[in-house]
Amino acid sequence: MSTWQALSDRLPRPLDPVRSIKVKLGVLLLGSGGVAFAFFWWNIGWLPPRTVLAAMLGALITSQVLAHGMTRPLREMTAAAQAMARGDYSRRVRVTARDEVGELGRAFNRMSTDLAAADRSRRELIANVSHELRTPIAALRAVLENVVDGVSPPNPATMRTALAQTERLGRLVTELLDLSRVDAGALALDTGVVPVAPLLAEVVAEAEVNAAAAGRSVVFRTSVRPGGAAVRADRERLHQVLVNLVDNAVRHGPADGVVRITAVGGDGGVVLEVGDEGPGIAPAEREAVFQRFTRGERATGGGTGLGLSIARWVVELHGGTIAVVDGGSGCRIRVTLPDRPAATTPA
Repeated sequence: MSTWQALSDRLPRPLDPVRSIKVKLGVLLLGSGGVAFAFFWWNIGWLPPRTVLAAMLGALITSQVLAHGMTRPLREMTAAAQAMARGDYSRRVRVTARDEVGELGRAFNRMSTDLAAADRSRRELIANVSHELRTPIAALRAVLENVVDGVSPPNPATMRTALAQTERLGRLVTELLDLSRVDAGALALDTGVVPVAPLLAEVVAEAEVNAAAAGRSVVFRTSVRPGGAAVRADRERLHQVLVNLVDNAVRHGPADGVVRITAVGGDGGVVLEVGDEGPGIAPAEREAVFQRFTRGERATGGGTGLGLSIARWVVELHGGTIAVVDGGSGCRIRVTLPDRPAATTPA
């Protein structure tokens, strides 16, 4: 804190009890005018009283007329702030001035827009999460009720159905926790040198088990060039990205299709691609699929709409890029990672 600021904080504020800026401006003009007239009277010895009173009255009226336009945005901001307290974020302030009050009004309007967007996102998040939770819970409840009522025997097939819905709930909870870390910026990368080939082998092994459980005879084909390619990254988070991409490729491709996972390493990092033989993603939807709770028109169920959003967050946290690219049939998603992450903590 500067010396001048510290001194200004200690100066008296005699007009603080006055609740109107217009009245404060009037008091200011009357006070400054009175001091000026007193100074001239002290030096001259006499002033015409009518002229003095007329001048001070004219100054007071003029100040009130001009102050109306100056204080109007402040009154509007007060009303808009009170509306915000009631949950109404649609109010805006009409701003025409270029002074400090005008800057305050423009900043207030920007804040109102941001708060409205945040409130809308919060409502959409609650609605989407409620919908995503209700589906597996309803399915699990139906399975358990059938078992309890004796409609379905507790055989392995029934238990696998219940287990699948439980796993879906677990994935949703895990993704929601990751989403909270995205919003809070509360995750740091644990980076190290990650060999690409063993990582892809683990991802494919996990995907084969999941595909078999879903009744899909998908063929996985991997390619790593050169064979010893490696990248500096957080291995757990990179594994999460690849599992999400491969899981999407399995679900959106044909049941007996081929999922291709390729990796090309170089001095600048590594380029990973996951492709399927499904209907692909329309160019107009390619950016939207990376948004929360967006699955696109080609989605057939089973996903939460959070996987690609979290994948983009992880990739960008590494300083890389992720995008849907053209080339052949189906969908191809390309991840480009630099040799060294741009930062080890979220921005």
